[in-house]
Amino acid sequence: MNAVRQTTLGDCVTLSGVGVHSGKQARLSIAPAEADTGIVFHRTDSSQSVRACRGAVRGSDLATVLRDSSGPAVSTVEHLLACFAGLGVDNAHVELDGPEVPILDGSAGEFVAAVDDAGIVETNRPRRYLRVLKPVRIETETGYGELTPYDFGFRLEVEIDFAHAAIGRQRFAATMSPDVFRKELASARTFGFVSDVERLWQAGYALGASLDNTICLGEDGIVNTTGLRYADEFVRHKALDAVGDLAIGGLPMMARYRSYRGGHKLNFAVVDALLSDRTAYEVVEARIPARRSVSANAGVVAVAVPAYAPEL
Repeated sequence: MNAVRQTTLGDCVTLSGVGVHSGKQARLSIAPAEADTGIVFHRTDSSQSVRACRGAVRGSDLATVLRDSSGPAVSTVEHLLACFAGLGVDNAHVELDGPEVPILDGSAGEFVAAVDDAGIVETNRPRRYLRVLKPVRIETETGYGELTPYDFGFRLEVEIDFAHAAIGRQRFAATMSPDVFRKELASARTFGFVSDVERLWQAGYALGASLDNTICLGEDGIVNTTGLRYADEFVRHKALDAVGDLAIGGLPMMARYRSYRGGHKLNFAVVDALLSDRTAYEVVEARIPARRSVSANAGVVAVAVPAYAPEL
């Protein structure tokens, strides 16, 4: 069931850790925000802010990078955005004292625990949704990503295919809810290959990666002695990334997202294509029922709201 009112946190929480690509320590604080604020990142070392939206994306190769026209970048935001989207947090202020969100254990699990500690509270403003009206598809040489209409919330159908024996072909499908996100996706960690490490280091990436925050794959299998958290943890992490990347649309989606051999770049390309076509989506606003007529079936209805790109 789709939520009716916008939400925010009930209190402030703070986490700290290393950035997986920069290798730099960072301290991150999450605070409540007023309705219609969205998710806003504040660089405390520069007094600059940037809202998580399509127009702020400046990179999506190995991580999602946000930056406005003049301020410094905020990198690797996808796991935190996945946490907010997965748990249904619409508005928050995120303060960060460095260039990159800490990777923590490589999943969204610690972000979820922090948000649960703070609590999620409703505002008095109705939630707005990005409702997909027609298929939007992006194809690459090896895969595709596609958004299609789906009026029952947000559904993910993600498939991966790696030649490595420890991965192979895996598929994850579920209609998202906070419970599903917590149980099925939040703890799935990022992964990488030993054969790619030197190339990534030379390019300035993965400088903070370790066995504490990354599932590492060697020629003979998984290097981590702790093993996997799910038998199909690899595709679950790709699904987690997709939840975070699609949150760049600026509003929760009413859509089905299918991808095959996707990643950050493909996920963002699909969001960009959707918002570039004003006939492909509309913004619908939840109707808040009167107190004396609250119904268990209360939910999202297509109220007359002008269709516009969320960042506008």
